[in-house]
Amino acid sequence: MVEAILKDTKEILPAAVYLEGEYGIKGAAIGVPAVFGREGMEGVKEINLTAAETAMLRESAADVRDAVEALMREDS
Repeated sequence: MVEAILKDTKEILPAAVYLEGEYGIKGAAIGVPAVFGREGMEGVKEINLTAAETAMLRESAADVRDAVEALMREDS
């Protein structure tokens, strides 16, 4: 990732990225293909998923959100 950023390669690498609508997911950090360049993580590369794969990804995002919310409740 560092090399892609320093050399501004626009390389696509797997990374946990906070999604803001990509793949229909908002508010969760999920491992997806991301484009890296001079500005750091410059975008998410959305790949075509089957309906079943999309459902599993969204379920995973919901699980991540639930886990974060549970941790936040424990800290309060």
